[in-house]
Amino acid sequence: MSETRFSVNGMVCTVDHLASAAGVAMLDRGGNAVDAAIAANAVLTVTAPHMCGLGGDLFALVHDGSTAALNASGRSGSGADPERLRAEGRDRMPHLQDIRSVPVPGCADGWIALHERYARLPLGDLLAPAVRHARGGFPASPFLAPGGEFIGSLPGAGDFAAARQPGDVIRRPGVARTLEALASGGRAAFYEGEFGEGLLALGGGEYVPEDLARPNADWVEPLQVEAFGHRVWTIPPNSQGYLLLLALAIIAKLDLPDDPADPRWAHLLVESARAAGHDRLDVLHEGAVAPLGSADDRRALIDPERRTAFHDHGARGDTTYLCVVDGDGMGVSLIQSNAAGFGSLLFEPNTGINLHNRGIGFNLTPGHPAEYGPRRRPPHTLAPALITGPGGSLRSVVGTMGGDAQPQILLQLVTRLLGHGENAGQVIGAPRWALTTGDTGFGTWPEAAVVEVEDGAPWAAGLRERGHTVAAVPYGSNFGHAHLIDVLPSGVLAGAADPRALIGGALGR
Repeated sequence: MSETRFSVNGMVCTVDHLASAAGVAMLDRGGNAVDAAIAANAVLTVTAPHMCGLGGDLFALVHDGSTAALNASGRSGSGADPERLRAEGRDRMPHLQDIRSVPVPGCADGWIALHERYARLPLGDLLAPAVRHARGGFPASPFLAPGGEFIGSLPGAGDFAAARQPGDVIRRPGVARTLEALASGGRAAFYEGEFGEGLLALGGGEYVPEDLARPNADWVEPLQVEAFGHRVWTIPPNSQGYLLLLALAIIAKLDLPDDPADPRWAHLLVESARAAGHDRLDVLHEGAVAPLGSADDRRALIDPERRTAFHDHGARGDTTYLCVVDGDGMGVSLIQSNAAGFGSLLFEPNTGINLHNRGIGFNLTPGHPAEYGPRRRPPHTLAPALITGPGGSLRSVVGTMGGDAQPQILLQLVTRLLGHGENAGQVIGAPRWALTTGDTGFGTWPEAAVVEVEDGAPWAAGLRERGHTVAAVPYGSNFGHAHLIDVLPSGVLAGAADPRALIGGALGR
């Protein structure tokens, strides 16, 4: 189980205690929640390349009296050509080691946008802990070390060749150099400097200089829905965050059991998630209007006692989520990702930065609004969440990794927190379910989709009785590294980092 940590003057929760410590250090120096979030994320881009990095995308929600949403997801290059892929006989986007599934990374633009709007401290100060870890070395985590030998053999990935066991020291001098350049020279030093030049060369015509000169971060109108007397907020499409809100709207008028251990509780949440997401491939794309008004129609499809027959879509990936609340009540819910583990398995050769493969969210259906094409944002699994109370003040920041399972996991976390009054440690540590997924991140699930249930969960027999196919999996088996900070009525912060992360940290000050 997860332990609830308490603090009065600020808290940072991440997947890596080194990142959490960097965030707390910025709070100690007078920075706010955004300063801490940038510093923590920067450390993660160094120490957790199997989850995130400067070669990936970023979404964030910030509450500072009101809620703002940042979409820092990159666009495909001007050379994106779906006809070329179809001529190769492909019916979906290439998954690994293909530059065509690598949109221009948005992470650095996201940091710059957050810093310009909210931060108190200089960007160089925020990036300094990450630079120190990149240049001086950091211990490989239990999740990073096993892939070191294979990853280190790939072109441009020599930084990881020495990693064999947890604790082995890894140094990333190219990343340190890049972070210093970003701090001193701004976005141009990143997108048009050493990294950008290498990306253009690696792209071989996929990008033109104008693609890298165009900022990838946009402040957008957040989505919200009422749930359990609160407001739950997330990012609009191209994020799949609307699936969380739609599922919450569906369960609002269902007769949920009082006890989450009741198999009927899991059944109703599973069916609500499936009803919300069964048509995701058709409706999720850049500029889409989230179908939040369809909750009543989708709820009518659900049998309270039996599994419903409709199709599911989706898959999981590798991502990291972090959250911060400072002593003044500002909250940040930030998620940053590669898509697959280490992303595309392509590394920018000058800096050793691994590149994401978020382009797998595109499809190759001619005329589809999510079709791969020039300067488009792909459908995205990233879905941070933020909760405000009845008076509009910050209640919670919460999120998880887990690719397509993110809205499903968040549905369970939010329902436990708001619907059942569980504390942060109980919410984060409780066993979870997740629907099985495709092999790339955006494949279509068969009608015989399996509900995977973590060891220790009490629902398996009851779900089977209701017509679900159930598979038991070990606790922590790709069920997300979720984190939560809850603002108690007293103003005390109660936080929990996911024990599935092994080295995560919920640190207060």
